[in-house]
Amino acid sequence: MFNKKTIQDIDLHRKRVLVRVDFNVPVKIGVVGDDTRIRASLPTIEYLIQNHAKAILCSHLGRPDGAPDPKYSLKPVAEYLSGLLGKPVGFAEDCIGFAAESKIALMKPGDVLVLENTRFHAGETKNDEEMSRQLASLADVFVNDAFGTAHRAHASTVGVARLLPSVAGFLMESEIKFLGALIADPEKPFVAILGGAKISDKIGVIKNLLSKADTILIGGGMANTFFKAEGYPVGDSLVEDESLEAALEFLKSGKTHLRLPVDVIIADKFAEDANHKEIPSGSVPAGWRILDIGSETIKIFSKVISGAKTVVWNGPMGVFEFSEFSKGTFGIAKAVAESQAVSVIGGGESAAAIQQSGLADKITHISTGGGASLEMLEGLTLPGVEVLLDK
Repeated sequence: MFNKKTIQDIDLHRKRVLVRVDFNVPVKIGVVGDDTRIRASLPTIEYLIQNHAKAILCSHLGRPDGAPDPKYSLKPVAEYLSGLLGKPVGFAEDCIGFAAESKIALMKPGDVLVLENTRFHAGETKNDEEMSRQLASLADVFVNDAFGTAHRAHASTVGVARLLPSVAGFLMESEIKFLGALIADPEKPFVAILGGAKISDKIGVIKNLLSKADTILIGGGMANTFFKAEGYPVGDSLVEDESLEAALEFLKSGKTHLRLPVDVIIADKFAEDANHKEIPSGSVPAGWRILDIGSETIKIFSKVISGAKTVVWNGPMGVFEFSEFSKGTFGIAKAVAESQAVSVIGGGESAAAIQQSGLADKITHISTGGGASLEMLEGLTLPGVEVLLDK
């Protein structure tokens, strides 16, 4: 399934290796929050150190709008990485030009250097040719290990890969293998769980999964759009009116295996301390909104999950940031963790929820990329992968 060259297929000894990592992690006042993505890149970085390569790491962080912004600096991430690796990690104040070149010139084999945020340049998101050329001039080899940005054709993911011998890192390889196998040949019964706020983000995914999954369980805000398409009152719930037609189409074509919540938790406002109650689906009074799936739905969905051989989950079942509306998401997390199925969590908020539930070690594979894993579930080819050398 994975037919791209990896870092094991190329000579790295004493080479300058530019690695696109995904260090887009929460940083508040210079302190790194969730370090999952940094840890996920360690096998590739450690392999480069062991093979006496000069590891030059580049990444974006946040959305700084194409200009330097100290609050989006990767400097704290470089310091954090140094602690994880147990060795000094250098930092260059820019990702291209003299600041980067002068630091790279001083590197010895086995050294690690982090370049400043690639999005401090407008050319990054435009996949600008000149920026790609400047990045490529820093190295002999390019390694893409940033699965989370593989669906974006940017200068540091696609542009530079066209100009250097380019291969996949270990994280990229394992993500593509897992998600690729899941879509190509899942063991049946195959259950897909889809949640999150928007159906519009997942129209392609639902289309693709309708022909592959035995059951699709729908929760989260996107269920509201299905309810409204069925003609049920949804009160003040979040609904995407422009997706009603698509929802109706899915309900018709997926009649046998598309399952909606049978009961929901509603609240009189969008707040942690809102008044709330559990009601059957389809009877939401005016002024109230759906914020989670109900207890009967958790039971029904959990039973379906317990009989699955393959489970993929993308998107929470409710507003799990508020504890009163987190029971659905954590209930489903528990069901997935307890099932005997091969389980894959598709990045983003579902990954955060499974980490919070303390059940992450019971999941077969947790993806580091929300958008990228969605595009794979849609059956699309990722531009950041397509451009790498074939085996």
